[in-house]
Amino acid sequence: MLILALESSAKAASAALCRDGELIALSYQRSGLTHSRTLLPMAEDILRNTETPKETLEAVAVACGPGSFTGIRIGVASAKGLCWGLDIPAVGVSTLEAMAFLALCAGEEPVICPVMDARRSQLYNALFELRGGRPVRLCADRAVSAEELAGELSALGRPVWVCGDGWQICADALTRRGVGHTVAPEPLRFQSAAGVAMAAADKKPVGAEELLPVYLRLSQAERERQAKLKIDQ
Repeated sequence: MLILALESSAKAASAALCRDGELIALSYQRSGLTHSRTLLPMAEDILRNTETPKETLEAVAVACGPGSFTGIRIGVASAKGLCWGLDIPAVGVSTLEAMAFLALCAGEEPVICPVMDARRSQLYNALFELRGGRPVRLCADRAVSAEELAGELSALGRPVWVCGDGWQICADALTRRGVGHTVAPEPLRFQSAAGVAMAAADKKPVGAEELLPVYLRLSQAERERQAKLKIDQ
């Protein structure tokens, strides 16, 4: 299957083209520019430079969360638009699972620990281990404090492979607990559409109308509205 993958859940934005699990092209940018300016142009450049007609795409995969509320919305909306325009299905992928696919070089001993800075003293996180050359979930995606996560990993008694933009917060907490850990090298540390493409390879595509963002938490605006409603009651 020929898949175009999109990733815009955090500061980095990227697009990748993958055929039957083989990465053909990847465009990555971590400049801080608005993803609405960079994501689709990167995808268009990949298709043009690889001489891949849009009409030959069989699905669009996207990191649908957790992550930045704005970034996720941009990615999901872009994927929906492409799918509707080309009349092809979509594949929604957990941002954290996609990150775990970039840890295949870590080996089967460590616990794979993708972490994203969720602000408000929390990390978006899920835990994985590698079995047979692919990540297998140990828990669902969640928002968790760094100290709580470090305590959980300490109890597992295994080395830890840390990746994601929350790596420093997580690594500091692990150090305080005396948990042995390795921080992924920078080319494999941050979210990438290559991981999205790999994670999407064995998932069932759905209609674009079924593709939904996954936030895990209420947005700041929603939290402020709920707080105001409580005050007014």
